Amino acid sequence: MAISSGLFSTSAAGDADGVRESRKKEELDWPEWGRGWLHVVGEFFFQRISASHLENPLTLPHLNGFTCIVTGSTSGIGLEIARQLAEAGAHVVMAVRRMNSAYELIQKWKSEKQGLCLPLNVEVMELDLLSLDSVMQFAKAWNARQEALHALINNAGIFTLGESQRFSKDGYEEHMQVNHLAPALLSMLLIPSLLLGSPSRIINLNSIMHSVGFVNPEDMNITSGKRKYTSLAGYSNSKLAQIKFSSILQKRIPAEAGINVICVSPGIVHTNVARDLPKVLVAGYHLIPYFIFDAQEGSRSALFAATDPQVPDYCAMLKADEWPVCAYISHDCRPANASEEAHNLETSQAVWEKSLKMIGLPADALENLIEGKNVEQHFGN
Repeated sequence: MAISSGLFSTSAAGDADGVRESRKKEELDWPEWGRGWLHVVGEFFFQRISASHLENPLTLPHLNGFTCIVTGSTSGIGLEIARQLAEAGAHVVMAVRRMNSAYELIQKWKSEKQGLCLPLNVEVMELDLLSLDSVMQFAKAWNARQEALHALINNAGIFTLGESQRFSKDGYEEHMQVNHLAPALLSMLLIPSLLLGSPSRIINLNSIMHSVGFVNPEDMNITSGKRKYTSLAGYSNSKLAQIKFSSILQKRIPAEAGINVICVSPGIVHTNVARDLPKVLVAGYHLIPYFIFDAQEGSRSALFAATDPQVPDYCAMLKADEWPVCAYISHDCRPANASEEAHNLETSQAVWEKSLKMIGLPADALENLIEGKNVEQHFGN
């Protein structure tokens, strides 16, 4: 890949002064909120310039013997991630709700590449992130294979902008479940397979919108009445919760386990997420194509995080420095500093504990999974 060997350095993580301070609050301070929106607007207008050094598509190493699971891989960024990994020789598992669509895509890819390269090694497994039981069944089926897993790419997500608040059958706000809770459960339950594939990686597709998010661990469904629910708040809060949970997970995984957790921003991308936006915003997407990435461009940061050999070293450096946030890779495939609120270690620990309760895992689940023990689940408790 055309990436500078000096990319990862301690200075890339940013200045921690004033950021590590733990504070209890009910919402973002106005200065933080304003800075968050400046980051969002800045990424929108300048992402194409900042990522101009990247190839499109990104050149990947040969990935024979590399096994990965990609959720939500029948459209958008996930489709591009799965296709490019498969074409590089990886064994790709498409974890999706619409299995027929996945099979059709595989046939299309094979017909397009017939006679040009090795046969694609792609399979399909059913996974519905709106059902924690579906996540549990998927993980149980995969772990039963006793097959090494080298990368779990939690790509699937939702953003139902402008819609009223909706809850999954598990009782959780849909953005929080699909974007955070279900991927968190999947990541935890696949620890045994990730250990078999060590060194391995958990890649979480995040968003610059986490910069305007705020998570109250005692009100993750936004139902207490202290804050008004909006779909924008639901989405941004879920993405911040994902970073907070990932950060504690990265801190608690022993270095010798060889599993690294990375959150990535794909940039502002025109994908099927836009189909849930109001018509006027969808029209805006089409009127300003220069500023918005297509799915292939949006896939680059996740592909980089999953395959570049420098990433584990960067994760190890952050771990040794006791940095409070997991590795965060921006749309330009460079390390980035997550929001100020993401650095609040006290709240991150509270989000970790609350999330485990919500997905039905005991407090010592990670330690038990690493030791090869069974984890008892009590969904709904």
